[in-house]
Amino acid sequence: MNAPDVHLVRRELAETAGTFVVKIGTNVLSRPDDTLDLDRLHVLADQIDRVRAAGKKVVLVSSGAVGAGIGLLGLPGRPTDLPHLQAAAAAGQAHLIRHWDEQFRRHGYHAAQILLTASDVESRTRYLNVRNTLFTLFEYGAVPVVNENDTISVDEVKFGDNDHLAAMVTNLLPAPLLIVLTSVDGLFDGPPDDPGSRVVPLVAEWTDDLLDHVAPETSSRGRGGMGSKLQAIRTATAVGENVIVANGRSDTVLDDVLAGHEVGTLFLADGQSVTAWKRWIGYTVEPKGRLVLDDGARRAILEHGRSLLAIGVTEVSGDFEQGEVVALVGPDGREFARGLANYPARDVRLVRGRRTDAIADVLGSLPYKEVVHRDNLVVR
Repeated sequence: MNAPDVHLVRRELAETAGTFVVKIGTNVLSRPDDTLDLDRLHVLADQIDRVRAAGKKVVLVSSGAVGAGIGLLGLPGRPTDLPHLQAAAAAGQAHLIRHWDEQFRRHGYHAAQILLTASDVESRTRYLNVRNTLFTLFEYGAVPVVNENDTISVDEVKFGDNDHLAAMVTNLLPAPLLIVLTSVDGLFDGPPDDPGSRVVPLVAEWTDDLLDHVAPETSSRGRGGMGSKLQAIRTATAVGENVIVANGRSDTVLDDVLAGHEVGTLFLADGQSVTAWKRWIGYTVEPKGRLVLDDGARRAILEHGRSLLAIGVTEVSGDFEQGEVVALVGPDGREFARGLANYPARDVRLVRGRRTDAIADVLGSLPYKEVVHRDNLVVR
């Protein structure tokens, strides 16, 4: 794709997007001493106001709570244990949302805080409640500011990082454009500090080779690095969304995105948009178990769009219940799909490898012909 085509694509994406989901990393919002960079918040709020003036809705996924707490509490650095991380997040989150609200009130509207944990999107009811809350806040003209509820999250801080949280939020919204603002100019074709490295302006199709472009290190402040961002971007593009990664330290980055200028790296959607129901199954909920399939069952699903029958299941792992999400794995051990199980794990173990007409003999009845029905299955 040549440069003029890229420019036209960017303009079209900016014009057709109904909502800008703007994820802002900790390093964008923090000064070297870990205090909040209020000047940066001011500049970003002004840009967000111009995006809204163009008729777009905006959702912020704002990092910075732990970093703000580090500066506010006078800590020497990012805590390494969960209680101190949560304490820093609790103090810092109040500081963070107060300043976002002050910045937006200059323009005549408010920030609205939404704190989430992974369980909020894994529960279908709570997932829909989050979406309804976002839509209602749009009616009132507020800017939702989303962050992970670090103060009560367990297992360290639970979506993994705000890159994945931003991808989940993007899945909730119609016609979104996900903009990931970081402290670098985009995805580089080599080490970012190498003078010969250049920003990749466009990624038209995801390949696992993209992960070779990133180093394993993460920031001392944030939880993610470019590798984490790429994994989150993979989630968003796989369900038909477009993503831009750009430098949040630029004073015009959102203006440039809105104008369709070539800024950062654009990751194009991988095919058509996936329905909200299948997004939730395939890319929001963590699987509760794994089903290993024989090659015939794998090909029936991938090549012919079939449901999963018991005869195709060779191994079962996990302790899932009926209606929970399970990962479908081929003989090579690679996950290729996810779906809702029609049977609990204990029953799948009893009927695996059997023909459908033998299930009633084992279980006493045949409530479902399929272990996973095609309507509740998402190929990844």
